[in-house]
Amino acid sequence: MSIVTDFLTRVARAVTAYAGDETLMQAAVSAAANVIVADGEVAGEEFETALKGVLASPILEKGYDALMLEEALYDAIGRARTRAGRADNLRRIAAIAGRPADQRESVFLVAADVADHDGIAEIEHTALNEIAAALIVDKKSLLEAAPVRSAQQRTQI
Repeated sequence: MSIVTDFLTRVARAVTAYAGDETLMQAAVSAAANVIVADGEVAGEEFETALKGVLASPILEKGYDALMLEEALYDAIGRARTRAGRADNLRRIAAIAGRPADQRESVFLVAADVADHDGIAEIEHTALNEIAAALIVDKKSLLEAAPVRSAQQRTQI
């Protein structure tokens, strides 16, 4: 990639960050919602993890405040309660399949963090498989590359 192309790509990302990237935001909250609802219950810890994960994205953090992201996450959870809604969420996730790998992987890892409260249940693995396929990322390598710390390790930090 030439220096000019790299510069223009960075400028475009910065502009998108300040204007708000609706497609990326919808992908992130939709991925989190499909995992949150996968086991049939919406846990407060999962919601908080999803919100923190989405806010960790520099693009989304600059373009949206916490209240806007909470509202979008609640909407995505509402959709995820039905098959049609989960399919709609998967379409929103797949909308970023052509984006750079770092954005796609970031969305997947938010969903993985949401799933990994006391380990990832089989039903959550199924949701993560669907999300990974929609994002065109390698679920196994991402989970191995970014292992989740146990609750005991988290409290020691």
